[in-house]
Amino acid sequence: MSSTLDDLKEAFAGESQANRKYLAFARKAEQDGHPQAARLFRAVAEAETVHALSHLRAMGGIGGTADNLKNAVDGEVYEFKSMYPPMIERAKAAGEKQALRSFEFAKAVEEIHAGLYQKMLDGLGGSDAEQYPYFVCPVCGHTAERGAPDTCPICGAKGSSYIRID
Repeated sequence: MSSTLDDLKEAFAGESQANRKYLAFARKAEQDGHPQAARLFRAVAEAETVHALSHLRAMGGIGGTADNLKNAVDGEVYEFKSMYPPMIERAKAAGEKQALRSFEFAKAVEEIHAGLYQKMLDGLGGSDAEQYPYFVCPVCGHTAERGAPDTCPICGAKGSSYIRID
C-alpha cells in the first residue's frame, strides 16, 4: 500500500487545499457582489471536504479522540518549532513583508494551539460537563477560550471582531 498511501496523502493535501482556496474565493465573490458565484465556491468547497475526509479515512488517519489530540499536539509543535522558523528567516532575507507577517502570526498561534490541545488531552479522562466557546481572531487566528480578549495579543485586532466557535 506504499504507493497507494502516498497517493492518498497527495490527494488529501490537494483536496484540503482546494477546500480552503474555494472558501477564500467565495469570500471574494461575496465582496465583489456575486452571491451566486460565492454559493458555487462554497458548495464545491464542501464537496472537496467530502473527498479529503474520505482519503483521510482510507489512510487510517482518524483515531480515537486521545490519539487525535496527540496527533494535533505533535503537528502544532512541529509547525511552531520546526516548520515556521526557517520560513520566517527566508522571508526576512528576501524582504517579503507580507509573507513574513503571515508566517510570524501563524508560528505564534500554532504554539497556543499546541497548548490548547495538550490541555484538552490532559483533561480528557474527566467530565465534559463544562462546555464553553472558543474565539478566533479573523486576522491572525489567535484562539482563546471562553471569551475574546479586548485586543488580540498577536496582531492587535479588536476583540469584538473575533469569531465565536460553539
